[in-house]
Amino acid sequence: MPKTNTRQKRTDGWVIARKITQAIAFVILFMAVVFSRQNGLPADLADFTIRLSPLAMLSQLLSSKTFLAGSTLSLILLVSSLFFGRAWCGWLCPLGTILDLFNFPKRKIAKQPPESLRNLKYGLLIVILLSAIFGNLTLLLFDPLTIFVRSTTLTILPALDRIIYAIEKLLIKIPLLAEPVFAFDARLRPTFLPSTAPAYQYAFLVGLFFVAIILLNLIAERFWCRYLCPLGALLGLPSRLAIFQRRIKASCSTCGLCENDCPTDTINSQNNYQSDPAECTLCMNCLRSCQKDSLSFSPKWQPAPHQAYDLNRRQFLSSVGISIASVALLSTDWIKRKAKNFLLRPPGVVNENEFLSTCIRCGVCFKVCPTQALQPDFSESGLEGAFTPILVPRNGFCDFGCNACGQNCPVQAIPPLSLEDKRQSKVGHAYIDHNRCLAWSDHINCIVCEEMCPIPQKAITLETGQFTLSDGSLIEVLLPVVDRERCIGCGICENKCPVQGDSAIRVYTL
Repeated sequence: MPKTNTRQKRTDGWVIARKITQAIAFVILFMAVVFSRQNGLPADLADFTIRLSPLAMLSQLLSSKTFLAGSTLSLILLVSSLFFGRAWCGWLCPLGTILDLFNFPKRKIAKQPPESLRNLKYGLLIVILLSAIFGNLTLLLFDPLTIFVRSTTLTILPALDRIIYAIEKLLIKIPLLAEPVFAFDARLRPTFLPSTAPAYQYAFLVGLFFVAIILLNLIAERFWCRYLCPLGALLGLPSRLAIFQRRIKASCSTCGLCENDCPTDTINSQNNYQSDPAECTLCMNCLRSCQKDSLSFSPKWQPAPHQAYDLNRRQFLSSVGISIASVALLSTDWIKRKAKNFLLRPPGVVNENEFLSTCIRCGVCFKVCPTQALQPDFSESGLEGAFTPILVPRNGFCDFGCNACGQNCPVQAIPPLSLEDKRQSKVGHAYIDHNRCLAWSDHINCIVCEEMCPIPQKAITLETGQFTLSDGSLIEVLLPVVDRERCIGCGICENKCPVQGDSAIRVYTL
């Protein structure tokens, strides 16, 4: 067989191997999110996904001053970049795989984004880490793995659920297909999709952010990875010392094919077609496009040279200033400082500041909550608490027999309480609005809240009350009364209250 054909098969094989690896990694990480439910298969697989992120784990360490055993996975990934550079970005990152999948046809535009734009991600990385030192983790919203889990949970899976439901609704109208459709749906739920359609507040904002990242590909291929990804920046720092780097041989004919095929546009024709290992994702596209066998990814320790777009002292100090200013402004946010009547945190969360300095906004708790009681917040706790979990009883109650949120939280921002301890943990206190309660205001015997209360000794009891009607007659009504010493604020009474609109019984912050 001719040498050229043998080499072409070998180089094509590397690209195929990368794509297969990307597909397998994506399926594993996606299914980990799908199955991370109380009634699913392995219940804590989403922990594995988040704990792969060196950025999330390092930020959590700096903020909470606590090293978690699960952080070892992210440490391994960070150390691996000393050997293989940013191979994670090109071979394993689920968000990178999605960007490759939505790689729009290349368009000739008059002006490419300037190279100096690459230092944006390093500036963002500095702001995230310095903010974490001051106890603020809000900007972890930009971590690609938290983006992936949060977007999958709040937008992708709910959208998939509705699409499947709409198709099933059409198919069951065909007599021959009705029974197979019902059988398919029975297998699908609750193993893969929840029994009830998921609904999350602010899901539109999450979906809009996710779509915006994809649409940035219209400006430049892998725009997010080149200019914005803080995890890519973190992995890029040790990648400058990586042993396996892209190296140019003396036989290079400067044809430019490799430069055209580079998804991160890091191959520089002005510098003998060298590339920056901190930007190279080892996609192997250049290896396949090279017709002269003039490059290799061989082991050799050689630190990368300084790049024109590297962060300078002035930019570093600017990032420090932005970090300090942003933390100060967020701490004085009016929304955060106002009375928090309905800021109900998951069971076991006692100290609000400690919770905010630990929660990484990954969205795992939203996925594992079987009743969708946990919802992303954007109003009760202000910008500093954006997309942290709060309990919204009208949407779902805290299941008395469930402790999934604490058991699955990858950073223990929600304490991993045992089921017995969780049942005694107070989230809030229920209060009855006598002006809206059917029993108190309309004198109707409604005892739903008392019947639904899961506390063995009943936190809601019934007392007999007498009322005089307009015609002068007396009527006896069973009136619900809350014992707040026993009430744990699970919210099932608020969730099940038959009053339309705001419930007649609501859970308030402790």
